[in-house]
Amino acid sequence: MSSRKRPEDLRSHRWLGVSDLRSFGHRSRLRQMGYDGADFGAKPVIGIINTWSDINACHAHLRSRAEDVKRGVLQAGGFPVELPAMSLAEPFVKPSTMLYRNFLAMEVEELLRSHPLDGAVLMGGCDKTTPGLIMGAISMGIPAIYIPAGPMLRGNWRGEPLGSGSDVWKYWMEKRAGNITDEQWNEMEGGIARSFGTCMVMGTAATMMSISEALGLTLPGASSIPAADSNHPRMCGAAGRRIVDMVWEDLTPDKILTTAAFDNAIKVHMALGGSTNAIVHVVAMARRAGLKLDMQRFDEISRQIPVIANIRPSGKYLMEDFFYAGGLRALMRELKDKLDLSCLTVTGKALGENIDGAEVFQHDVIHPLSDPIYAEGATAVLTGNLAPRGCVMKPAAAEKRLLKHRGPAIAFDDYNHMAREVERDDLDVTADHIMVLKNAGPKGGPGMPEWGMLPIPAKLIKAGVRDMLRISDGRMSGTSYGACILHVAPESYVGGPLALVQTGDEIEVDVPARRIHLHVTDAELARRRAAWKQPPPRYTRGYGAMFSQHIGQADEGCDFDFLAAGAPTPEPEIH
Repeated sequence: MSSRKRPEDLRSHRWLGVSDLRSFGHRSRLRQMGYDGADFGAKPVIGIINTWSDINACHAHLRSRAEDVKRGVLQAGGFPVELPAMSLAEPFVKPSTMLYRNFLAMEVEELLRSHPLDGAVLMGGCDKTTPGLIMGAISMGIPAIYIPAGPMLRGNWRGEPLGSGSDVWKYWMEKRAGNITDEQWNEMEGGIARSFGTCMVMGTAATMMSISEALGLTLPGASSIPAADSNHPRMCGAAGRRIVDMVWEDLTPDKILTTAAFDNAIKVHMALGGSTNAIVHVVAMARRAGLKLDMQRFDEISRQIPVIANIRPSGKYLMEDFFYAGGLRALMRELKDKLDLSCLTVTGKALGENIDGAEVFQHDVIHPLSDPIYAEGATAVLTGNLAPRGCVMKPAAAEKRLLKHRGPAIAFDDYNHMAREVERDDLDVTADHIMVLKNAGPKGGPGMPEWGMLPIPAKLIKAGVRDMLRISDGRMSGTSYGACILHVAPESYVGGPLALVQTGDEIEVDVPARRIHLHVTDAELARRRAAWKQPPPRYTRGYGAMFSQHIGQADEGCDFDFLAAGAPTPEPEIH
């Protein structure tokens, strides 16, 4: 750890601590807002980046939680300023929040760089906000601490716990089958989301909040606290106090985000049965930090780490139960022999010190390594002629019979084509078919929407089928389940092999062998490729056009090519 900073070493000193005309203007404008000279000057200025909005239920409490952070900053002798950033409400933002993750990352980076800030508190939790906030903070490079929004309280319907997302998919299938009435469906709608906070299953939100803690970017235990629990505002105050000390210590993200820290995070992801979306985000975060990470590392670690968290959609319980069982500190304590406990965290201490003393209080929620709920990790990465650069699957959430399967494809050119066809009672499809959705990738979606959990055709639902193989270049909600193969790279929109699949082609999937193969001759594939035509651009102007021109593929983390780690952006001139 470098020596403690002096007030004149603060980044904000250039704005506020110099005796010149420009600093006079800065200070007078602060006084214009009612601040006094004693409020700022020789104190760290802490930027609170808040992704609260009126239309983001996951973050509905962050407006008041920012006040808890400010209290902590003031207690520690800092000067807090709150800056709003794009909220990215997962249920509402169309065509996909993934389209705007990089927008948020850019906004965060530039907010931090362009203002007189010495440290940052990042407030988020809804799926894409966590990686967006962290990617921007990594690229900026000032001390930063992440505050997870926390999961909502568990849902309830007729005395049964409901998990947002996972149970929606489950009961929607039963409604399509005629087993759930409109009245029952309406009751669920009013009982499935009982408080502010993120989805309370191990979806993308909970996965990414947990990964952030495993990386060392949150206070110990922060990611497991339910949003409505009084521990949450206390944690926010503590984070406000801690960021001030991090500034004086010059504890920047690059000192925390090492290769070992990312390995720790991937191991925790596997043990949690985490969302497949984490792969795209973690690869992007690592590459922002200048580290080489690809999908194959996830597969390697998946073979070493079993699923021990019994949480939906891979297990039985919900995030509130996980918190009562001991939370992420307890799970990491179970994994202690598999983790690098020397990794530095935002506390200024090693990971091992942060989890010391943690206990599991409910062993059916957090299993020991000797008694996993699934022997291998949450994710398998398959390769083959259909996905030369890889694709991903969550085997723990699929029916076992489908982990090794060969069957005929039923191919759909886009989402609307698929949505029309699956409701047809005369659709020529069986449970052995493999559904293939094209043009759902980063460029083709656009924005790689969560279309990967293709609805099982209505005629099969009515016949009792609840799972079948589905392949796409899109993503799947982390709350989803089933034998869905996702993130096929390269995507069909840019001419990846998925674009060449036709209905009736035989596809073979062998998850234990990590293999996916399209049984079509090379000569026939060459003929189809020669006949293939590039679809028209999705956007011709604005952010969408920039996205389309610069977005990377799923295996690259879907970051913009011009945002990759490189020479640091110069500090702004203060004129």
